[in-house]
Amino acid sequence: MTIPAIAITAGEPAGIGPELVARLAVRHRERPWRARFVVFGDRDLLVSRAQRMGIELSLARFDPRGAAAADGALEVWDEPVAVRVEPGRPDPANAASVIAMLTHATDACATGACDALVTAPVQKATIEEGGFAFTGHTEFLARRTGTPRVVMLLVGGGLRVALVTTHLALSAVPAAITRTAVAETIVILAVALARDFGIARPRIAVCGLNPHAGEGGHFGREEIESIAPAIETARAAGHDVTGPLSADTVFVPDIARRYDAIVAMYHDQGLPALKAAAFGGGVNVTLGLPFVRTSVDHGTALDLAADAARAGTVDPGSLFAAIDLALEQVAHHDH
Repeated sequence: MTIPAIAITAGEPAGIGPELVARLAVRHRERPWRARFVVFGDRDLLVSRAQRMGIELSLARFDPRGAAAADGALEVWDEPVAVRVEPGRPDPANAASVIAMLTHATDACATGACDALVTAPVQKATIEEGGFAFTGHTEFLARRTGTPRVVMLLVGGGLRVALVTTHLALSAVPAAITRTAVAETIVILAVALARDFGIARPRIAVCGLNPHAGEGGHFGREEIESIAPAIETARAAGHDVTGPLSADTVFVPDIARRYDAIVAMYHDQGLPALKAAAFGGGVNVTLGLPFVRTSVDHGTALDLAADAARAGTVDPGSLFAAIDLALEQVAHHDH
């Protein structure tokens, strides 16, 4: 069996992504993963930020047609930044470099040059200020691969939480909770749990949108008109689905452990419970893509990146968890 090649994007150049790459290199030297790591980012920037942490970073040039670096060193796809990077201060002039990094890493996975994608955090506002429409990795990857619907899944703290809507203003959420959107989310999640996580018959709970799951229509009709019919559609297709359930109780541990995953209707309905249980060790997964994609569960931590004295304290736990989960999913695909 060939060693899987994992694409790692270094994220926002002024954020903690480069420090995470340095910590990855140290961990891989000391306790190697059975994997080939290909870092997409500015080579000189990665080396200099590692040196700031007292780490000598060895980067081999990535050759998609060649073998992995003989000494297990990280490999690099060089994406030079346009202007000098000051840690902690993102510059819109480097937005094009970030977009190129994401584009080339996505294409490498889509063409089979790499087996999975693991992403460090980016600064969405800076990318927008640089002239690119960008609401997040999830949406970018869907557009780049031509995937009509993807699902954001967060994993950690004993929970798996999938979202029907992602980076959307709260005022726009009710209109986006359609029967089709909910049903497709459930099915994509069920298929991925079986294929990527090895759960033969996953048990899925589905939240309502409104307080008390609408209280029979007294607090809103989305449960009656969209969510419950979508659940029935999924059940008719053979999936084990329960709901709509009140979001204020489904995350209680004694209830949540009855299910393999929970479907939330919007970003801040489902993620606070998971991040409270697993922040720093959670993993963001994009379901429905033609390849495996995982990510850290945190942001760019610009304040930490800006402080040279604290740069060495960056916690790589979420990155390592994202790598472990990506390798686990790749192994399930191979079987």
